[in-house]
Amino acid sequence: MQIHHLPYADPGEPDVRSGTRFLLWLGRNQLGGQVKSLLWGLLLHLGIAGSPLGVGLAVQAVIDRSGGDLARAGALLAVLGAAIAVGDTMMHRTAVTNWITAAARVQQLLARKSAELGSLLNRRVAAGEVVAVSTGDVEKIGWFVETLSRFAAAATTLVLVCVGLVVYQPALGVVVAAGVPVLALAALPLLPRATRRADVQREKAGRATELASDTVAGLRVLRGIGGEDLFLGRYREASQQVREAAVHSARMWALIAAVQVLLPGLLLVVVVVYGAGLALEGRVTVGELVTVYGAVALAHHPLRNFEEIAMAYSFSRPSAKRAARVLALTRTTATGPAAVGEPPAGEFPAGPLPAGEPPAGDPPGGDLYDPVTGLLAPAGLFTAVVCGDPDAAGRLADRLGGHPPGEPEAHVSVLLGGTPLDELPLGTARTAVLVQDKDPVLLSGTLRELLDVPSSGRVTPGDALAAARCGDVLDALAQASADPGGDPMDTRITERGRSLSGGQRQRLALARSLVTDPEVLVLDEPTSAVDSHTEARVAAGVRELRTGRTTVVLASSPLLLDLADRVVFVRDGRAVAVGTHRELLAAEERYRAVVTRETEEDTLVDIEERA
Repeated sequence: MQIHHLPYADPGEPDVRSGTRFLLWLGRNQLGGQVKSLLWGLLLHLGIAGSPLGVGLAVQAVIDRSGGDLARAGALLAVLGAAIAVGDTMMHRTAVTNWITAAARVQQLLARKSAELGSLLNRRVAAGEVVAVSTGDVEKIGWFVETLSRFAAAATTLVLVCVGLVVYQPALGVVVAAGVPVLALAALPLLPRATRRADVQREKAGRATELASDTVAGLRVLRGIGGEDLFLGRYREASQQVREAAVHSARMWALIAAVQVLLPGLLLVVVVVYGAGLALEGRVTVGELVTVYGAVALAHHPLRNFEEIAMAYSFSRPSAKRAARVLALTRTTATGPAAVGEPPAGEFPAGPLPAGEPPAGDPPGGDLYDPVTGLLAPAGLFTAVVCGDPDAAGRLADRLGGHPPGEPEAHVSVLLGGTPLDELPLGTARTAVLVQDKDPVLLSGTLRELLDVPSSGRVTPGDALAAARCGDVLDALAQASADPGGDPMDTRITERGRSLSGGQRQRLALARSLVTDPEVLVLDEPTSAVDSHTEARVAAGVRELRTGRTTVVLASSPLLLDLADRVVFVRDGRAVAVGTHRELLAAEERYRAVVTRETEEDTLVDIEERA
């Protein structure tokens, strides 16, 4: 896999049983790149390790006054120099390719999982952790995958050097062969403590990042209540804790680096002293001593890879663990007909289909039924749902769209036309049911780009904007256009629509949902940020545009409820009453309390008086 071939057509199904297994899975999926980097690394390290042999031969040739041997030594050094240059260049190229392609694979996996889970992702994983995984953790994981091949090349080179020295000069080679494994493994006893300190540092950094994100997101509110100094003080304290943890961790890694410098130096001293004695006794030549000395002196180059692989694994293992935890999340787990449940008699004529293979082709049509609450939204009708609790309404909207709140093991699937929504392919399910939450996000770009979304083609952007009553938004965008009299559709909208008011953002998001024209459209408080006059006009526009299509609106506004074909009152997680808005006002005291904003005490008193 080359960089210019990215992105992957299919990043694969990762092994998310643990962070280590995830790292090994990444390494196996880049076996070709790892082998290339290993071979180029061997060329580099063997070129470096062979240089002392050329120098030793040259020194001995000078001592022996042999011009031919000196020429051959020079030719050998030239070949080794070329090998070092080519090996270093190509190893760096292949190693960086491994890093980038591994990081890209992880990013694609995270993007795919984010698209699969949607808004459910940040309900199961903290926003700060999602940011950490998709940015810093991806780089650390790529770093470890990249170091694997270079470490393998370095370890292989050290083995070959030790074997070669034993064969070349047994007296000195045995000393080197005994000392190199000690050098390579000397840092192992220090790694657990260094890893623990690094984990503490990352944990504190994650907390500081999350605190910073919360502070920035709520800065306007904090300034309104005069609390920005308090939160800034908390962040300052958290950042100091990160600094202290980083220094604490750096000390241990500095100790490991010192050990990697000290021990090779001691081995070099032993080789020089022992080799000098052998040379005086005539058991080794000067050239052989120079060769062994040079080999030991240059051994620090491959030995550095042992320290690097330890650091890379230490830093990437927690990152891989976090990534695996995110990638292990599932949208839902349907458990067959028993978990699907039966709709109320007479409310759902089609009846539930047996669990099994999802139907192929177009998304199914029909009534939308939630077995948990008993909510039924007949096909083609405008159904309003009154919960009274905004949080409960949000959870219900998520469930209707196939995004279950809480743990997936406890999830019961919603039925669409008798088919469990969870058994449909994800793309089909999302084509069938679209959920717009109460805080929709507008991406930066022009209004034309905002409304350029996958759709049925039956609803034009103009129709959707008209139904959402976005005339004032178009006027504002036209005035903000760089070209006087320009098309407001080509005016750029800033990130998250910050240049627009809350009501304008909400109506643009509604227009975007209307353009898609799904089989079922679920809207959670779509008019909460607009005035009453605009709210009534928006409700009428949506009802008219969605004629013949299933629409579910979770709201408690009388203006909107009065336009609904049917209203379902949900209390304590169950649908307790169904009818029109006026029928429920007359018959249900608790419903009337919700839509008229009466208190619980007033409702109880009213019920007791009627009794």
